[in-house]
Amino acid sequence: MPHPLFDLSGKIALITGGSRGLGREMALAFADAGADIIISSRKAEACEAVVAEIAAKGRRALALPAHAGKWDEMDRLAADAWDAFGRIDILVANAGMGPLVPSHEVSESLFDSVVGLNFKGPFRLIANIAHRMTQNDGGTILATSSIASLRPTPQVVPYAGAKAALNAMVASMAHEYGPKVRINAIAAGPFLTDIAKAWTEDARERTDSALGRPGRPEEVVTSALFLASPASSFVTGTVLRCDGGC
Repeated sequence: MPHPLFDLSGKIALITGGSRGLGREMALAFADAGADIIISSRKAEACEAVVAEIAAKGRRALALPAHAGKWDEMDRLAADAWDAFGRIDILVANAGMGPLVPSHEVSESLFDSVVGLNFKGPFRLIANIAHRMTQNDGGTILATSSIASLRPTPQVVPYAGAKAALNAMVASMAHEYGPKVRINAIAAGPFLTDIAKAWTEDARERTDSALGRPGRPEEVVTSALFLASPASSFVTGTVLRCDGGC
């Protein structure tokens, strides 16, 4: 059994980008803590695979595929998820991408895609769910940001800018929808998720962070559980760094 401060029994959690990487780790951890889970990502089969893992733990689970960068699809996801369980207690807006591209080579379509997935879509989904939460019993919302929003590096300008906007949104919406809704973000550092397959061998083993290495996906779990659970009852509008000391 989880510690009472981290007990999510009876809670309903919606997680975008939940079919792989950090999102999948959060989904499985939240299920272990007692939550029922709605998994969303673009590919239905990938969602269903994680739903099966969660169901094997004895929790209710549902797949609701959607493109997290599309305004209308976030409207649909919010409505369908709420209707499916009658409420959402925890939202994790986790979907995102950050391609490494020289700024002068960024196309308009790539710029729009990166900003859409990392800011426009999360904005629409969080606003939708937060408004519903305020009309009911409240809830907690967690957005996955990036250390790039605080320490921008070359060739990730659209991504870093979108994540910085996400941080500003978290601070603003925490006031807009509080006190019934708490809204926070995790500024994630480099993690060995699927994207790490494209890294060099050295980058997969060493970083210039204080801990000197990338994170393992499961190492995001304690930060996510803290922000999603009663353990962080007096924390809102905050960007928590989970980055190995970048």
